[in-house]
Amino acid sequence: MILTVTLNTALDLTYRVPALTPHASHRVTQVIERPGGKGLNVARVLAALGHETVATGFAGGPTGEILRAHLAGGPVVDALIPTAGTTRRTVAIVDATTGDTTQLNEPGPTVLPAEWSALTARYTGLLADARAVALCGSLPPGIHVGAYAELIRLARSAGVPVLLDTSGEPLRRGIAARPDVVKPNADELAQLTGSREPHRATRDARRRGAHAVVSSLGPEGLLAATPDGLWRATPPGAVKGNPTGAGDSAVAGLLSGLVEKLPWPERLTRAIALSAATVLSPVAGEFDRSAYEDLLTRVTVTEQAEAA
Repeated sequence: MILTVTLNTALDLTYRVPALTPHASHRVTQVIERPGGKGLNVARVLAALGHETVATGFAGGPTGEILRAHLAGGPVVDALIPTAGTTRRTVAIVDATTGDTTQLNEPGPTVLPAEWSALTARYTGLLADARAVALCGSLPPGIHVGAYAELIRLARSAGVPVLLDTSGEPLRRGIAARPDVVKPNADELAQLTGSREPHRATRDARRRGAHAVVSSLGPEGLLAATPDGLWRATPPGAVKGNPTGAGDSAVAGLLSGLVEKLPWPERLTRAIALSAATVLSPVAGEFDRSAYEDLLTRVTVTEQAEAA
């Protein structure tokens, strides 16, 4: 199975409005409610790809109960740890006219030391059956900044490959623990390395400890510095829709490719196709299956020169 960790889960609400106008009242035409947080989005995409998936992390309060009710009976196994604090909500407002999305993210609940200890104990147990791990998203209050580094070291001790998708100091600490893959976006990469030149920044991030670094360049695709070389993957064209969760789908593509032992060009192709197909889906953690299958044949992957 594949294990995903979401320390700051959320109940995702998506509101569709005919047009989003500042300082105006809006009639919502559609409301969609889903369990969210980056790792849960990754888990749902992995399950849709046919992988047995277990999700751990934290959920608490009335919002956490709703989140877990959505997971019940679904393809993703719920191994979340209950918390005294209430799980946050995120609201995505989709403008039907332009396709633009406005995101509102609540802060997460404070996690208590005993709750963190319960999480690490469950995580260590789950590693025994895991083929790979995804550590995704922000840290809620109460969690120490080296939390992901700690979880990476536990996975490495168990011989389980791990992908890290976070930002800021948790990324800096985590990458030093030598994860198998990290997936920063351009801003996160620049914050980590001090460079906005994609090739230089991606290679620099890899030198900081990661086995491979896959940088998201937004609509321009992915750049991957790997043990097998430097690769650039580009989609066939821009797609319009809701970009929420597109990066999480790319993570699912990379992680499923790792488990299936695909060569890097095929992993990157899958990641790009899933990301674009997610933009065409109304909510995060889901993708347009027909678009995904079509995009698999039209993504371009080229090997890049190593010298800057």
